[in-house]
Amino acid sequence: MLPLNSPAPDFTLPTATGRLFTLSHHRGRPVVLYFYPKDDTPGCTAEACSFRDQYEDFLALGAEVVGVSMDDEASHGRFAQKHRLPFPLLADKGGAVRKLYQVPRLFGFLPMSGRVTYVIDGAGLIRYAFNSTSAPLRHVSDTLALLRELAVETGSGEPQRSV
Repeated sequence: MLPLNSPAPDFTLPTATGRLFTLSHHRGRPVVLYFYPKDDTPGCTAEACSFRDQYEDFLALGAEVVGVSMDDEASHGRFAQKHRLPFPLLADKGGAVRKLYQVPRLFGFLPMSGRVTYVIDGAGLIRYAFNSTSAPLRHVSDTLALLRELAVETGSGEPQRSV
C-alpha cells in the first residue's frame, strides 16, 4: 500500500456510464477510493451495499465514495443497477491503477485485485489506508468512523491528519 501523507497518484478511468473520472478533478473534498476484487461476488456485494446504505453519511461528511475493480464498464453497470449503487464504479481493466496504488492481487496470486481502501484528503494526500480481503464491511465502518473523528477534530468533513 502507499504510505500515509504521500500524494495520491492521479489517474483517469471510465465509469459504468462511460464518463471519465479523474481523481485530481475532485480536489477540495475527501475521496474514499476503494479497490475490490470482482462485481457481484458475496464480499464485494456486501461491501458495495454497505457503502450504499451509508452513502448519505459519507456525503454529509463531505466525502465522495468511488469503487474500483478490474471489471469492465458493462459489468459495473449491471452491478450498480442491480444494487442501486449511487456512487461511481471505475473500470481498471488492465489493472494499471491497482498497481499504481500498490493494491495486492487477491490472495497474493489470483489475477483479481485485493481489497484496499484509501481516504484521500482535499489536498490529494493519503490520510488512511486499510487492506483486508476478509473483512469487507470493516472498510466501510472504519472509513466512516475515521471521517467522523476527523470532522469532530477539525469542525469539517475534511481529514487533517493521518491515522
